[in-house]
Amino acid sequence: MPKIVDHDRYRKELLVKSFDLFAEKGYAAITMRQVAQGLGVSTGTLYHYFPGKEALFEQLVEELADADIANFSELSEGKSIAELAEAEFKLIEQNREYFLKQMLIMADYYQQQRREGKEISPVLRRICDRVEAAVSKMLGIDDPNFLLFLMSYTDGLLLQELYGHRKIDYQAQAKILIGMLENYFKQNTKNHD
Repeated sequence: MPKIVDHDRYRKELLVKSFDLFAEKGYAAITMRQVAQGLGVSTGTLYHYFPGKEALFEQLVEELADADIANFSELSEGKSIAELAEAEFKLIEQNREYFLKQMLIMADYYQQQRREGKEISPVLRRICDRVEAAVSKMLGIDDPNFLLFLMSYTDGLLLQELYGHRKIDYQAQAKILIGMLENYFKQNTKNHD
């Protein structure tokens, strides 16, 4: 009897396993052949699921974004802003290596796209929009400028670690962010009264 394969599940497994390969070699340097070897599959199998490296990478990034949004959204249920900020920064701290790798491969992908004269990928724009919408929903903030600030704040902390500046105390940063959020909500309440 032939083996029944859940192709969508198998495709997702290949994506998840490819994350460390991209992080180790970088988007620009790795080839589909190297990805296939690292995954222990044939190049033909990889091309069956993904038409090329860019498609593989973009699907990987979408998969990661979906998982990240789900993880952070799960944390937000029934929490105050202060509890939410502390929980989210704790999650980032516990998964520092993952988020640092994610940032590095995204920067490498962006750089490669620019070298090739390509515009920002519509996939990446869509992911950014989904992340912003999720953050907006979790925090109850509709101001796109403030949302950009919040996301840049978190990304900036990770960049400080990449620069080797120092190990970030995420709980101390959570307290600073809580203060900013409380002030933001106070100002918005006054402006609406």
